[in-house]
Amino acid sequence: MNIINKLTIRHLKENKRRTLVTIIGVIISVAMITAVATLGVSFLNLMIREDISQNGEWHVNYKNVNAEQIEAIERDKATEKVMLSRDLGYAHLPNSKNLNKPYLFVKEYDPAAFEQFPIEVSEGRLPQAENEVVISEEIENNAGVKYKIGDQLTLDIGNRVGNGGEAGLDQTNGLIKNENGIAEELKITSTKTLTIVGTIKRPPWEYSWAPGYTIISYIDKSLVSNAKKANAIVMLKKVKGSIFESTKEFAEKQNIESIGYNSELLRYYGVTKNDNLRVTLFSLLGIIMIVIIVGSVALIYNAFAISVSERSRHLGMLASVGATKKQKRNSVFFEGVIIGAISIPIGLLSGIGGIAVTFSFINSYLQGALNVSEKLEVIVTPGSIMVACVVSVVTIFISTFYPAKKASKVSAIDALRQTQDIKLTGKAVKTSRFVRKLFGIEAEIGLKNLKRNKRRYQATVFSLVISIVLFLAVSFFTENIKKSLELSQGDITSDIQVYGYGSENGLKELEPLTKVDYVTESVMANEVLVNAMVDLDFASNEILELVKEDDSALIDGKYPYFASIYGLEKDSFREYATSIGVDSEKLEQSKQNSAIIIEEIKYEDAESGKVIETKTINADIGQKLDIYAINYEDTEDREFLNSVEIAALTNQAPIGIQKASLGGITIIVQQETLNKLVGSNKQTLSEMQPILFMNSSDPLGTQKVLDEMNLANVDIFNVHERRQEQEQMVLLLSVFTYGFITLISLISIANIFNTISTSISLRKREFAMLRSVGMTPKGFNKMINYESIFYGIKSLTYGLPISFIIMYLMYLGLKQTFEYGFVVPWLSVAFSIVIIFIIVGLAMFYSIQKIKKDNIIDGLKQESV
Repeated sequence: MNIINKLTIRHLKENKRRTLVTIIGVIISVAMITAVATLGVSFLNLMIREDISQNGEWHVNYKNVNAEQIEAIERDKATEKVMLSRDLGYAHLPNSKNLNKPYLFVKEYDPAAFEQFPIEVSEGRLPQAENEVVISEEIENNAGVKYKIGDQLTLDIGNRVGNGGEAGLDQTNGLIKNENGIAEELKITSTKTLTIVGTIKRPPWEYSWAPGYTIISYIDKSLVSNAKKANAIVMLKKVKGSIFESTKEFAEKQNIESIGYNSELLRYYGVTKNDNLRVTLFSLLGIIMIVIIVGSVALIYNAFAISVSERSRHLGMLASVGATKKQKRNSVFFEGVIIGAISIPIGLLSGIGGIAVTFSFINSYLQGALNVSEKLEVIVTPGSIMVACVVSVVTIFISTFYPAKKASKVSAIDALRQTQDIKLTGKAVKTSRFVRKLFGIEAEIGLKNLKRNKRRYQATVFSLVISIVLFLAVSFFTENIKKSLELSQGDITSDIQVYGYGSENGLKELEPLTKVDYVTESVMANEVLVNAMVDLDFASNEILELVKEDDSALIDGKYPYFASIYGLEKDSFREYATSIGVDSEKLEQSKQNSAIIIEEIKYEDAESGKVIETKTINADIGQKLDIYAINYEDTEDREFLNSVEIAALTNQAPIGIQKASLGGITIIVQQETLNKLVGSNKQTLSEMQPILFMNSSDPLGTQKVLDEMNLANVDIFNVHERRQEQEQMVLLLSVFTYGFITLISLISIANIFNTISTSISLRKREFAMLRSVGMTPKGFNKMINYESIFYGIKSLTYGLPISFIIMYLMYLGLKQTFEYGFVVPWLSVAFSIVIIFIIVGLAMFYSIQKIKKDNIIDGLKQESV
């Protein structure tokens, strides 16, 4: 080790406080980078495991393949495992007490599928031959039909067909019913006799509204033929971004007509058909990583910049005895190596440990509140560690580069006189006359002090700017990712939806259901579908674009929107109106047919694949909409029903009611108003749909109670699981992103305190000189207060515009997949403005208190700290 490096190590040891502060700063930065990398990998791993636990681990589904095609799939070098599956269809379940589930749904699996899919045996064993079957225990628990192991089932199996001709109905389609009862039938295709060999828990993939109880039989690979085809479900050896192209090419080569993908699982692997979504994800990831790195560089840079400032005298002495520029520069780089060698391992362990502690707290909450079957696990991969190390090393190098360059230029005379940081030209310290007139001489002295110590002033402002940018960028990122997630997940706002029949007594028949066990809130409404004629002057921009391409839909210069009118009971309507800030009594007293319009819609653009949020109508309060009965014969003859007056425009819908899509509009009125609008129109009256939306503290318990009531004239949909998935994603995202905001904020505050307190410590002689020439404690405090204000104003002047630019770049990244208006988070902006002045004020107060008691003579003697 050469003499320069030995002196550098000795200097680090002698300046223990500054060295410790620098090490802590680097540890925090490395820990943050490590935590983000580990968090990302762990979060994706949780999503992957949760999806596998619910839907099994598979990637591609080659549908309706024969024996030769199955062999080709097995030989394919990309294939890890092949599972065979076949959906045989539905069979009647005799004596089912659940009138909404009158069927058995028959599936077939081979041994590999039984092993791969989440099937939990309650009693007995899995099938091992074609004539064996396992049945869901829900058949006894929910339908009240009891079978025992060894019983034989002779089933007439077929496909569901609606009376209206609907075909291809599966487990995602609830039982089709009308006011006369079941409105579908089974078209029998085969008969099978199966022996029950076991019972299983209800499979996770069976929706609560599915019309059939799942039973699973055995498929023999040797019996698959051109006549009896099967689905080949494939788990790949490696999931690649080219999966869609390679599997499509393979399918064409093997004459396989149809392919399906496990889109949710593939998305968690970062693979999606939607290129826009991929661009969005990588754009946002890139922006947020740049923000993190810049924040880390700022934190570490300030530490080394202050170090060089303190060591200037030391470096000057080295220069005076022959040290070269390269040796002086390398001494700073060597300091960076020493700091990094100590800090990076500790930072890696701290980041991983911090995530582990966070997970230990979050897991109990997630599993208890959201019924998540999987736990968050700390996943540390070589890639994530390598990324954290490389980013940290690069960050330290960038942070030391400029200070090292500056150190190499320190001359012996300037360093010993310590004049390199303070420039005393008239131009450099010139201030505006208005500063003294408006704020007094203390403000002018404070501003001149900042200009004299230009580099320290710039370092402090830079720290503040970075803090503002970090906070606002992460806040914007969080809110917009949540917004995008909500757009992609849908707007399910109720747990259970109950649909009745008949316009006269529909709501009265549903009313008792609002009082069943566990229901916490409910809304009853009659829904009718009509056309709302909207003048083109008030139509949305999207509709105007459609009309430009084809104006054949226009009727007398107006566009026929598909309108869903919901008639709420008086109490529900009043409660809803109050929640959106509308005076319900004023609406009730109005002689007009007053209505509340949900003006916000969202839809997925067919060409771009974007999820777009926009306004459905550009109307004002007080305008009227003409309501017509829908003409299904697509002629110009439409029956005018009535007009409604727009009493309020809002983005908030009552619970359960979903917003319209493109070309649609949602109208909320009182039931009395709905009756006036519909009048005696038989067609509209016959199509009126009574609906009950409910939220429940125990949705499954409420579902069970409703099933036990054997309601023949209603359809029950328990959408709690889908809503739970949406809320789970939003909650998980909120926990991590707000945790990240907290971490960023703490780091920023620590950085500001460190920068300001060190800067104040280095100005002891300056402050002693001011006090020696007669500045009073009151004047001194006033000067410091003005300095704090100048710091805040200067940092906001740069920080806010930079933040807005970064926000807009993030918005452009999101715009590749989601389209909605750019909204500045003004609440976060206001918070950052207030908090900046508070932090600067506290940091200055803390620093000044430390030097106030110093003796003036000692302060004047001091040359370096």
